[in-house]
Amino acid sequence: MAKRVFLIHGWGGTPEGGWRLWLRDNLEKRGFSVSIPKMPETDHPKMRAWVDHLSKTVGEPDENCYFIGHSLGCTTILRYLETLGPDKKVGGSVLVAGPVERKNTDELQNFFTEPFEWEKIKSRCRKFIAIYSDNDSLVSLKNGVILEERLGAKLIVQHGMGHFSGAMDGVKELPIALDSVLELEKL
Repeated sequence: MAKRVFLIHGWGGTPEGGWRLWLRDNLEKRGFSVSIPKMPETDHPKMRAWVDHLSKTVGEPDENCYFIGHSLGCTTILRYLETLGPDKKVGGSVLVAGPVERKNTDELQNFFTEPFEWEKIKSRCRKFIAIYSDNDSLVSLKNGVILEERLGAKLIVQHGMGHFSGAMDGVKELPIALDSVLELEKL
């Protein structure tokens, strides 16, 4: 079965932004099939629309499916995992600068109206790797600690990477994300 990777951008993001195309190219060289869906209404995101769009993009999930999210894309992946039945399990998720605490931004409140179903999320994914920066002004490292505590995620803290954004922080390549997917694949 082919190994599939789904790269999910964040609020206001695009499939082409930042490090996503670099990561896609590097994963495809290693035999992965990579999809980077354009999430609907990216400037005014709605959780249900984003989760539905991800679900349609994935089709039938299995243990050869891997997810990589950036920022709100991480939150979307977690909400998607909540929707999977008990007989479904994906191979792993790499969560880069993902918010899991309620945000003070009205535009994003609909992603946080219900508490996360941590046990359900954990049971639908073999392994989580959370990547955060020590100087992210948008999503604090505390979010990574929550993922470590609630999901048993491996927490990786990068120095001086900001929000890992191409536009704001100049991040056009993210080798730690590539290394993380390759680590998940070996488990």
